[in-house]
Amino acid sequence: MFVLGILGVAASNYLYYLSIQRTNVATAIILQYTAPVWVLLYTIARGLQRSTWQRIAAVALAVSGIALVIGIFGSEGFRLDTIGVLAALAAAFSFAFYNIGGHSILSRYDRWTVLLYVILSASLFWIVVNQPWKIVAANYSESQWVFLLAFSLLSVLAPFSLYFAGLQHLEPTRAIVVSCLEPVFSIVIAVIALGEVMRPLQTLGIALVLVAIVIVQLPDRKTQQEIPLVEPME
Repeated sequence: MFVLGILGVAASNYLYYLSIQRTNVATAIILQYTAPVWVLLYTIARGLQRSTWQRIAAVALAVSGIALVIGIFGSEGFRLDTIGVLAALAAAFSFAFYNIGGHSILSRYDRWTVLLYVILSASLFWIVVNQPWKIVAANYSESQWVFLLAFSLLSVLAPFSLYFAGLQHLEPTRAIVVSCLEPVFSIVIAVIALGEVMRPLQTLGIALVLVAIVIVQLPDRKTQQEIPLVEPME
């Protein structure tokens, strides 16, 4: 659980932000969201899943849809930087790791126990890397502390709690393809809340992601031996 928290949760978030800093959002997202490819390749190589048309098509559609949603063919496009690209690819591997490792651990332990130790290990890691007195020395205002608290609850604790719940019921490939809805929701919320305009290619990308999610959830009658789904251990 501690390895999952450090190499999965902490690493994937830090490397993703580093990639954005060194490149741009489009480059970071499209490289990080190659994670479904790595999950699929790993599970097939280990014999945990079969290479069915549903999984291959779903992963291909999801990655293609993300590329369109983030505007990879727009004016900004890719901005390549060696460290940024390597960070984004490492974030993809970390994301894939905690999908596969999280599903395996959740099959044996209670979800809330797993979540506690995963978040605890990630927090302890950052306390060592970024010591508390450095944060205190930043002299954040009261409103900034309130924002950080709300952000940690709504953007970290709640999503990870729900995602771990999903990993209990879905195999890693299905779970990670569904997670491709994240940038889709970002675009939709920006349109609704900020009045941004959704371009035709973004609409097509959203459609591709939705189709991918439907395809990957289709039952595979030919495959009987899959990664076992587990019942919630409440």
